[in-house]
Amino acid sequence: MGAERNARGVRGRLVHARADLRSNRVYLSSCVRDLTKSRAGWVAGAGDLIKSMGFTGRIHFRLPPEHRSGMQIAEWQRVLPPEAVFVGPTVARIHGLDLGGEEVDVAVPPNRGTRSRRALTVRHLALPAEDVITLGGVCVTTLHRTLRDICVLAPAVEALIALDMAIRSRRTTKAALRRYVGGVTGLPGSRRLRRQIELAEPAESPMETRLRWLLISARLPRPEVQTDLYDDKGRFLGRADLYYPRARLVIEYDGGNHRDRLVADDRRQNLLANAGFRILRFTAIDIYQRAEVVVSLVRIALGPRRRVA
Repeated sequence: MGAERNARGVRGRLVHARADLRSNRVYLSSCVRDLTKSRAGWVAGAGDLIKSMGFTGRIHFRLPPEHRSGMQIAEWQRVLPPEAVFVGPTVARIHGLDLGGEEVDVAVPPNRGTRSRRALTVRHLALPAEDVITLGGVCVTTLHRTLRDICVLAPAVEALIALDMAIRSRRTTKAALRRYVGGVTGLPGSRRLRRQIELAEPAESPMETRLRWLLISARLPRPEVQTDLYDDKGRFLGRADLYYPRARLVIEYDGGNHRDRLVADDRRQNLLANAGFRILRFTAIDIYQRAEVVVSLVRIALGPRRRVA
């Protein structure tokens, strides 16, 4: 069956695209001919691919991460040796974990002379057979190996974001991750993976994970995640992004869509306040640029002796 996406160019020009997943053919209605891409059911937006076919505007397609990375991989497969295995955040996107970024990571045998280049990072290493699977004709690392690699390649907070995504999307569980890490003790990334597994929660967004990590890193107690809240009569009031039950403290991350749901959020906040909950709200600017203020406000709200030893 077909799938459709609309995109607007920088000049306000509306472009319509239809991707046929059966024939791997994408149709663009604006002065460009049919486009066929092997191993990809969706056309990746932006850029050189569309412009090279005659379109002068700028197009962005909102694609699932696995399809976006699938097209990048299909391009690199043409020039990489057959033993190449795609690894790291690239494969996380193939597994459905949208960690952002466009860089492609690949592993090749140590005796191969393949080198990194723009938009491609080549790692020379031998991967165990049990760490490699084939998805859509492409050799990639398993989800658990991918998560361990991210623990090596990325900062701790990015590794936690990946784990939160994997658990929330039910692509794995803490129990399965614990079993995996028990079999790779001493290997690169295993120690951090073991620590981060115990911190992982089904957070709704990467920024919620960043906010939680900020509090944990400041040695504040671990908050509960996505907790349902009720009044004293048992009526459901809402769900807290982060919650400290002893202090009845609700911590919310206000994302880019907060303005669209401002009225509903205000009503919910009023209900929570009337029921005796305290609420702190933070934005991306707070997390990235005012981290010390965020920590201070939460510490004060929690009261004395709330710091983790």
